[in-house]
Amino acid sequence: MLKSGGWSLHLAYARWRWCLALVLLLAACDDGSKKTATEPPAPAVTVVVVAKDEIRPSISFTGRVQAQDKVELRARVEGFLDKRLFNEGQNVKDGDLLFVIEQAPYKASIDEINASIEKAQAALKLADTEVERQSTLLSRQTGTQQRLDVETAKQSDARGELARQKASLEKAQLQLSYTEIRAPLAGRIGRATVSVGNFVGPSTGPLATIVRQDPIYVTFPVTQREMLEFRKERQAEPVDPVIYIRLADDSRYPHPGKIDFVDVTVNPGTDTVQVRAVFPNPDRMLVDGQLVSVVAEVGKPQASLLIPQQAIQIDQSGAFVLVVDSASKVEMRRVEVAAATGQQLAVTKGLHAGEKVITEGVQKVRPGQVVQATEMKS
Repeated sequence: MLKSGGWSLHLAYARWRWCLALVLLLAACDDGSKKTATEPPAPAVTVVVVAKDEIRPSISFTGRVQAQDKVELRARVEGFLDKRLFNEGQNVKDGDLLFVIEQAPYKASIDEINASIEKAQAALKLADTEVERQSTLLSRQTGTQQRLDVETAKQSDARGELARQKASLEKAQLQLSYTEIRAPLAGRIGRATVSVGNFVGPSTGPLATIVRQDPIYVTFPVTQREMLEFRKERQAEPVDPVIYIRLADDSRYPHPGKIDFVDVTVNPGTDTVQVRAVFPNPDRMLVDGQLVSVVAEVGKPQASLLIPQQAIQIDQSGAFVLVVDSASKVEMRRVEVAAATGQQLAVTKGLHAGEKVITEGVQKVRPGQVVQATEMKS
């Protein structure tokens, strides 16, 4: 009984120690969680140093790419389409054979006309002989003037018939040449709208379209106010504007353009004048009908502070940025910005060169908060 009682006391004491250890462990975990919740780590943000650079004042427009030359290939004679001698989208040269319409009926017509010409030549030769004979008889006073007049009229008819047949031959040869549709200019050919074996003719519509892509035009509307301001700047400082375009992904097209035409009429509905610039297009990156952003840089370069566009935030009071100071604290700063230059914005007021603005992680921070900043190049 004593042994049994001693073993029970020993077991109860072991359980008490195990429960005490568990309570202490849970208390420690609870204290750690409270400490973590009350002292969170500083949020991580990405910052960019405000850079100072010289940029030229610029104006942006919405432009449309326009091919310098565009030709629709059409059938000028009727017939079944016999051949298509190109791959859709390939570059073609001036004079390349592209389509062939069935030629057999037109060649047969030429053969028939040649036979008629031989017959007309024989008839003219006979008429010439008869006129000569009647002229001789009349000179010998054995013939009559009336007979000579009849033969002369037949001679004229034969000569006219021969001329008509020769004209028909020229027409038939011209129609035969129309069965071969060739490229009227060098460029890139588009999709064929008619398959081989179909019946085509003048009413069929375009069989394909050829576009000359290098060089290429970009047209854009300019308001009268902007046009007047530009002319005043040109008078004060005769410097040609730098014209370039930005593509759909906001990348800058590598080749600058040059204005080559300003329309002579103003659109009364928008009070704009159409301006055209020409761009080299060696890589065929610009396509007819493409929508682009046209940027015209005018005037002398000016020193400006540049920051990424994603650093700008907008609220009811206007534009602002979040700046990280030397103590790693966030500060809200109201700014004024000018026109964009690519993915950068020119700041005219509110910032200084060398300051750090937040570009990523803006939603995680608030003014006065300490942050962990990682600097990236602008």
